[in-house]
Amino acid sequence: MIRVPILMYHSVTDRPRPETRSLAVRPSAFAEQLSYVKERGFTPLTLGDLVAAVHNSGGRELPGKPIVVTFDDGYADFHAEALPVLTRLGVPATIFLTSGWMRDAGADAAGRPLDTMLSYGQAAEVASCGIEIGGHSHSHPQLDQLPIAELRQELKRNKALLEDRIGTPVATMAYPFGYSSARVRREVRKAGYWAACAVGNGIATDRHDVLAVPRLTVGWNMGMTRFARAVEGRTVPLIYLRERALTKGYAMVRRTRYAVRQVAHGD
Repeated sequence: MIRVPILMYHSVTDRPRPETRSLAVRPSAFAEQLSYVKERGFTPLTLGDLVAAVHNSGGRELPGKPIVVTFDDGYADFHAEALPVLTRLGVPATIFLTSGWMRDAGADAAGRPLDTMLSYGQAAEVASCGIEIGGHSHSHPQLDQLPIAELRQELKRNKALLEDRIGTPVATMAYPFGYSSARVRREVRKAGYWAACAVGNGIATDRHDVLAVPRLTVGWNMGMTRFARAVEGRTVPLIYLRERALTKGYAMVRRTRYAVRQVAHGD
């Protein structure tokens, strides 16, 4: 069985806002974590390259110790803080962008960004450095709670805007808040995405649904000991065990909430 740690980052900064602090990582910690990854013999891949290698698409082979580094939302500090480290260490990554949150989204602005976001020009520069651009919805809603028409619009608009403004294909995505459902995943495939990330806080394997790939959350309180245990897959840190239990319980609540809303609206 193939086992791959897929790391989920958000903001890389020494001065996070209260809204993003729990999922932020200091630049010094980020550099130490990626240095550990390289020193331990992992081969970083983009999410697209990982999926292609697992399925031997185009003859691509999977390296011995693959790992994937991902970022959600598209904060401006990715360009200022994360990209220099990734470039210096030769680590490719995947960044999932919320099109309505882009700093120069203009008339397409939607949702409520939690911090200063990337501009399309910066995103294009990032893509030119070998970073894979993925989708993260248009306005960052809870996709599994949306009516079908709104869900389709969130997915298609996000993909179309990113491809048009950045000029690169967008074939992978991550669910805002990690929430999805069988209905959402069907629409994701119809929208043209061929791989998608959830959260899950577990090691990804080739047995997982390619449209619900689990990741490991990396946040403010993760020290190097916990980070090492997570990426090596030796033990699942206790904080992940608690979060996974909460996620499973909340998933049932969310399915019930959506069903009740559909009945109330006569759908």
